[in-house]
Amino acid sequence: MRYFAEVAYLGTNYHGWQVQPNAKTVQGRLDFVLSKILRTEINTIGSGRTDTGVHCSQQYAMFDFDGDLEGQNLLHKVNSFLEHDIVVKSLWLMKDDAHARFDATKRSYRYDITLEKDPFRIDTAWSYFRKPDINKLQAAAKVIMEFDDFTAFSKKSEDVKTHICDIMQCYWLNDGVNYTFHIQANRFLRGMIRIIVGNMMEVGMGRMSLDYMRETLRSMDRQRAAKYLAPGKGLFLSEVLYPEELFIKKIER
Repeated sequence: MRYFAEVAYLGTNYHGWQVQPNAKTVQGRLDFVLSKILRTEINTIGSGRTDTGVHCSQQYAMFDFDGDLEGQNLLHKVNSFLEHDIVVKSLWLMKDDAHARFDATKRSYRYDITLEKDPFRIDTAWSYFRKPDINKLQAAAKVIMEFDDFTAFSKKSEDVKTHICDIMQCYWLNDGVNYTFHIQANRFLRGMIRIIVGNMMEVGMGRMSLDYMRETLRSMDRQRAAKYLAPGKGLFLSEVLYPEELFIKKIER
């Protein structure tokens, strides 16, 4: 039977989502705890990957288990064993062919920037002590919407077959002190959002023109864009959406 676990985590203490040798990862901890509780080897597959220090308010991890989890109080048991900075928010019985990565139709991220020193956000926002021009940031976000090939705004990855991404939303919000970037697409590339944010902040500070950003995207030259890489700590995977018909039922306890 196929299950989806809805997961959230603070990524500060982890080398990203995906299992890596000799590194503490969110997926590694989740697999370990599920395997111990269910007494069989569990290898989850996530809806996406996050880099070192990146956070997540909604991620889905699928796993197969030969048994009915209803009535096993699994949600409570898993959260009791997981570290304080990881939580499984819900468990779902899925259709047998549901896939956490390939069936996701939309993924949303946000990036948080603060202009003030805030000890309570030191690990969850980019502290940036010069004020960018919000109008220039919004104009840069509109430039992003003009393109679908983001080769230049991604890190090289051997397992990527295409650099085409369908951007559905891309905009900034701010209250004078806090700036939040929102972006939604069908898929994202490795390092893509941090590179986008870094380049947009150069535009917002008047150090880069919109035309230069367009030229970089058209050039597909990673070297031009990669040097403007925003820190991972301000980035959150915020939402992952699937067709409703893939979900059979929520495991209540």
